[in-house]
Amino acid sequence: MWQGVYPAVTAKFNEDDTLDHKEMERCFALQIDAGVDGIIVNGSLGEGPMLSHDERLAVLKTAKSVAGKRPVLMTIADAATRDCASLAKRAAQAGADGLMVVPSLVYHTNPKETVATLSAVAEAADLPVMIYSNRIAYRVDITIDIMAELAKDTRFVAVKESSDDIRRTVELQNAFGDRFDIFTGVDNLAFEALALGAVGWVAGLVVAFPEETVAIYRLMKAKRYDEALEIYRWFRPLLDLDVSTYLVQNLKLVEAMVTGTTERVRAPRLPLDGEQRAKVERIVREGLATRPTLAKAA
Repeated sequence: MWQGVYPAVTAKFNEDDTLDHKEMERCFALQIDAGVDGIIVNGSLGEGPMLSHDERLAVLKTAKSVAGKRPVLMTIADAATRDCASLAKRAAQAGADGLMVVPSLVYHTNPKETVATLSAVAEAADLPVMIYSNRIAYRVDITIDIMAELAKDTRFVAVKESSDDIRRTVELQNAFGDRFDIFTGVDNLAFEALALGAVGWVAGLVVAFPEETVAIYRLMKAKRYDEALEIYRWFRPLLDLDVSTYLVQNLKLVEAMVTGTTERVRAPRLPLDGEQRAKVERIVREGLATRPTLAKAA
């Protein structure tokens, strides 16, 4: 149902901490113009848990106004299942094309609870769902057995595989064939996952480098692996910034340096400073100085 590059876009803030929808429109349009295949709003990178439900729905509306026919997925990530279900229902009413659902944001659910939570959200919205499998960040492992339970509900159509175990891609394929659209959700494992048959990439650094991200994906699908790998090797120091406790600040700084946007974050986060900031700035400068010329992919 879904495939391709889906940026996990960032939220933009004014100086008074309100949402800057005009700047989001501009930045989201950069993604569309580069050829991404969909947009995911209000994820971890989009600071969704820091936004009110009304704010998240407003970001969804802004993305829908820019995306055209490309699907816009709403991330559902709250502590309580009832709040997740409520937001999911409102997102469906607001025109979301699908959901990306975090199984449990705070409490570490057991397998039965995980299935119950995800099922309740899917039932509330009655939309296609991408399951967010990230045991590193949220300490809830979406195992093959859990996926087998979820496979009984046709609303579960995709999985964002962020377990940090590249073997999961093949394990999912062996267990379910093409039942689920498998997306890689770890920027610095994208080449590997796409080589193993993942059909999509929920990407982070794409917010600053959409053309390069799309080029890697399209070259991989065209089986032009050597050309994709050349870009990926250049990209790796930047992609590594996505795998960090400070991924939001890291990527917002990169995005600001490359696209001229703001790097404002919502508290308790603060922008990077000191050596952390200097390190990111150095990586970006080196990347821009050696940025590759892109070939056209089929």
